[in-house]
Parts: sequence; C-alpha cells; structure tokens
Amino acid sequence: MTNHKSQITNYQSPKEEPLIKLRGISKTFGKNKVLDNIDLDIYKGEAVGIIGPSGTGKSTILRIIAGLLEPDEGEIYIQEEKRDGLIEDANDPVGIGMVFQQAALFDSLNVDENVGFSLYQNTKLGRSRIQELVREKLAMVGLSDIGHLLPSELSGGMKKRVSFARAIMSNPEKPEDSPEVLLYDEPTAGLDPIASTVIEDLIRSLQCQQGVCSTYCIVTHQDSTIRRTADRLVFLYQGKVKWQGKISEVDNTENSHIRQFMSGSVQGPIQVAS
Repeated sequence: MTNHKSQITNYQSPKEEPLIKLRGISKTFGKNKVLDNIDLDIYKGEAVGIIGPSGTGKSTILRIIAGLLEPDEGEIYIQEEKRDGLIEDANDPVGIGMVFQQAALFDSLNVDENVGFSLYQNTKLGRSRIQELVREKLAMVGLSDIGHLLPSELSGGMKKRVSFARAIMSNPEKPEDSPEVLLYDEPTAGLDPIASTVIEDLIRSLQCQQGVCSTYCIVTHQDSTIRRTADRLVFLYQGKVKWQGKISEVDNTENSHIRQFMSGSVQGPIQVAS
C-alpha cells in the first residue's frame, strides 16, 4: 500500500468504507506522467472537488473512475469490489455517469434523441415511453418542452443542462444501472457568471433529488464553482495529491500550494509555464 498519509494535510477520512477507492494509481502519456501513485477515497453522499493547475491529471482521474481509461498501475475499488479492465468489460456494482467538459451532443440529433440515446440504442422500450422518460429528465434540469430542438438552437448553458439530463438517464428495466455517482468535468467552463450560477445550483439540486445520484466528483478551475459545489477539495500538482480538506478550510490552510492556487499568485511553489 502507498504512503497515503504523505498525500494528505489536515483531513480525517470517515470511518465507513469508501464508495470509490483508488490506490497507487499512476498514468503516463508519452513521457508525461500525469498521475503518480495517487490514493483517493470518495464516500457516499460526498461532493468532492478536484482542483489544481492545468495538465495535472484531474480529468484523467475522472476518466479512470468512470472506467473509460485504465491506469498503468494501481487498483480501483467500487463499493469494495475491485474493477478489472474498463467499464465495458464488466458492470460496476453502482452506476457512474459522466458529464464531459464539452456537452458532446450529437449535432444531427434533436434534444430528445440526445438525452434518450442510450435507451433508443440499447433497450426495447417504445418511442413514446422513452420520450416520457426524456421529458422527466429535462424537467429535472429545468428544460421542459425543448425535445424537438437541435443542439445548434441551444445556448451554451442549455447544452450543459441537456448533457446533465443525458448523464442521469436510466433504464427502467435495469434500475440497478441508475447512476449513483456523477462525474463533472469542468461543467461551468466557458459560461458567463449567471449561467455558471444556474449550473452550480443545478448540480446541488440534483444531489438532493430522490432517485438521482447523491455522490459526485467535480473538476473545475472556477472559484465560484469550487466554493458552491464542493464539500471537500483534493488539490493535485505534478501528479500527486498535495492537499485535501473541507471547503471551509481552504482560506485558512498554511499549505503553500493551495494558497497560491486560490489566490492566483505567480509567486509560490507552483511553477508558472513561460
């Protein structure tokens, strides 16, 4: 087991077993080692923010958790079950959904077809039943009666919300696959402050709605999103966890990495790319 304590500052983990557990995770792309022996725990009901400078492996961690990318080294446990391979190789014991940085909608499909895509492709549900389920999910993200529109007819914030609706879509014939965990990759990137607030409020409201994920992990650089959507922060730099703690601790910590990052200072241990 890796030296987990060396990666953590002023954080006491709960006594229960983590819902998601990463141990000794490393990942290299070419000559760039973006993750270096990472340990990470995510507990049921948590809102975890992963922050740090660009290129420090934040999105890579999300893809590894989602089962879309395999680590070079290390082990992944989902509800105490070890995962071998990718998500396509075997089902996890809990559903995990992902909202990508770009909404990643199919331009040639309307909103209804985008949100219900997995059901149209992988189930025998009738079109009217799928449309009913799509309307339910769109209502949950505050977008009723837009199923007929194309992505090109939507604003950036609306596209983000449509991608949320798609991520929380579940198959009523297989309720065990409903997402219990959502992974958000820069959900407010490129949005104006008002649109960002709408998305931040939506992330929190989805966490509280019965039948939707109660646990999420979010990657973001945006200060308002960090403060409004995360309960606990994990700070990555040079492939390692340099600090983690409660959001209430972020302004009072003596950790030089997190202080420099949150202040936006060019002075400190974080090297500024020239």
